[in-house]
Amino acid sequence: MTLEKRPSIQVISAHSGDFVWRAGGTLALYAERGYDVRIVCLSYGERGESQGLWKQDGMTLEGAKAGRRAEAEAAAEALGASITFLDLGDYPLRIDPEALDRIVAEMRAARPEVLLTHVASDPYNRDHNAAHEATLLARQVAQAAGHDRSTSPIGAPQVVQFEPHQPEQCGFVPNLLLDITSVFDRKRKAMECMGAQSHLVQYYTDLGLRRGVQAVRNGGAKTIVQAEAYQRVFPIVGSELR
Repeated sequence: MTLEKRPSIQVISAHSGDFVWRAGGTLALYAERGYDVRIVCLSYGERGESQGLWKQDGMTLEGAKAGRRAEAEAAAEALGASITFLDLGDYPLRIDPEALDRIVAEMRAARPEVLLTHVASDPYNRDHNAAHEATLLARQVAQAAGHDRSTSPIGAPQVVQFEPHQPEQCGFVPNLLLDITSVFDRKRKAMECMGAQSHLVQYYTDLGLRRGVQAVRNGGAKTIVQAEAYQRVFPIVGSELR
């Protein structure tokens, strides 16, 4: 299977760590299935998502960016994905028309079957909201025949929202539990790359275990141990009620 013909999935991540915690297992799973897995980090999370780095003496904004980039690149490699950084800044994340065009260009280059991103409303972190809105808007523009005639419009990829840190406050109601048991070792390795937020490793390990239990209770194989939860934005199309 050539690179050009490989199916693709793409994640739009507000900060350089979000894709690891919320979707790392999924990305590793699809990489093993032969997909072209692409990550777009809108920011490094250098201001608000780098607690461990800012505890170091003499830390600077550029130093935090460099540290976060190195962590995210190592995590992406562990998952089998490619990664792009747009360096739009965080806290707050601001997405102007030029930045939106860059996201559209990434989508048209990837031509994803599925887009993964944040929930629409996270009251704890408005950067996540901005990333969600930018994903939907970029998807819309990337479908437009009259936009940038040097590239081709994309189709209508499904958008799935990954689980926020406090789902009850974000209106997150999962309608997909994905079994990541077979690749959890790769997700764990990727999480351990994120030294600036190392306190989250155990939290997301435990969350995956709880979602795994729920996956079994909802009819999944009894071999499921680890799972990730998602909420679809658009309806799925089929010929059966299931």
